[in-house]
Amino acid sequence: MIQEPPFPADRLEALRAPFRETGAIWVQPPVLQPLSLVLDLAGEALRSRLFVLQAAAGQEVCLRPDFTTPVARLHLASGATGGNYAYEGLVFRASEDEAEEVLQIGIERFAAASDRPARAGPPVRHRRRAAKAGGRGDLSLRLGDAGLFGAFLDALGLHPAQASRLTRRVGRPSRLAAELERNGQAEDRSGAGEGVLSGRLAALPPGEASALLEEVWTLAGITPVGGRTATEIAARLVTRSDASRAPALSPGQVEAVRAYLSVSGPPRAALAQISGLASPAAALRAHLADWERRLDRIEAASAGAAPAVFDAAPPGDFAYYDGLVIEIVSEALGPARPVAVGGRYDSLPARLSGGSNGGGSALGGMIRPGRALVEVGQ
Repeated sequence: MIQEPPFPADRLEALRAPFRETGAIWVQPPVLQPLSLVLDLAGEALRSRLFVLQAAAGQEVCLRPDFTTPVARLHLASGATGGNYAYEGLVFRASEDEAEEVLQIGIERFAAASDRPARAGPPVRHRRRAAKAGGRGDLSLRLGDAGLFGAFLDALGLHPAQASRLTRRVGRPSRLAAELERNGQAEDRSGAGEGVLSGRLAALPPGEASALLEEVWTLAGITPVGGRTATEIAARLVTRSDASRAPALSPGQVEAVRAYLSVSGPPRAALAQISGLASPAAALRAHLADWERRLDRIEAASAGAAPAVFDAAPPGDFAYYDGLVIEIVSEALGPARPVAVGGRYDSLPARLSGGSNGGGSALGGMIRPGRALVEVGQ
C-alpha cells in the first residue's frame, strides 16, 4: 500500500484556502460505499481498481474511490434543492502493481433546474489557485466535453443504441478503439453477439423480464453477488441486447469518430476542426456555441491566460461526467497524473434519486495535494 507522506500544515492550509473562501459546507462522507452503486455509475471496468469488502449480511462494499458520488448522496438525503459542499479526506485505489490511499480536497455544487451552475469560471479559478499554492509553475488546463461527443454522434446519424455504447466508452480509450475496430470489420452486426437470454428479456415488459431472470437463477442455483437487483441486471442485459441488434457504423462514420477522437490542440482551433467533421446539426451547433462563451469565461477566470489544450477524448475512470471536464496538469508530471480534475455531471443526481430531483444539475472538482506540492509529487 502506497501512503503519502505527511504534508506540512501550512502548505496544506494554503491548498484548502480557495475552497474555504467559497463558503461551502464541509462534509465527510462514509469511507465504506455500496459496491453495486459504484459499479453502476463508473462501470465494471473499475472493479479491479477498488478495495472490496464482504459485509456480514452478504452485501459487498468498497472503500471510497472518490468523493463525488458520496457527496451527491449526502446532498440528496438532505432534501435541499441546491447546495455547495467541500470535503477533505482519503480515497482508495488499486492498480496492477500498487495500491494507493491518497488525500483529496474538493468541492461539489448542486442546483435546481431553474438555477443551473452554468458558469465555468469560479470552479476553474479556485482549483487553479489551489494548484498554484503547491508551488508548481508549469500548470496548464486540459479541457474536454462528454456532452459534445454525444452531440457529434447525433450529427453523424448513429443509431441511439450505438451512440450510447460509444459514449459510455469515451473515457476508456482502449475499449472505444476496440469497439470502432469491430464496427470497421463488419458490414452488418445486426443480431451479432446477442445472447438467447438477453434477447428473450428484451421482448418482455420490465416486470416480467426481472421475474424471468429470477426464475433462471433459481433453476440454475445461482446466487447473485454485488448487490444488484434482478430488475437492474435485466435492464442492463436488455440494453446490451438492443446494442447488439443495432446496425453497424458505416465506414464513413467509423472514420469520422476516429477523426473526432484525434482532435487535440488550442481550444478554439480544436472546436473549429470538430465543426467540420459532421453536418451542422442543431445540437452540435448549440454545444459549439456554448463552448465559445465558456472559453471566454474560463480565459477571464485564468487572468487572460488561454487554456492550453482541448482533447476531444479526455481519459477518466468515472463515467458520470456528462459535460465539461477540466484537468489542471503539470508538465513535470504529465497528463496521466493531473494535479486537479473536475467537471459537470448533471445526470448523476437524477440517477441517484431515480429521477426525483427535479432535473437538478451539478459540477465539482478536486485537487490532489500529493501532486500539487512540488517537494512531494516532484
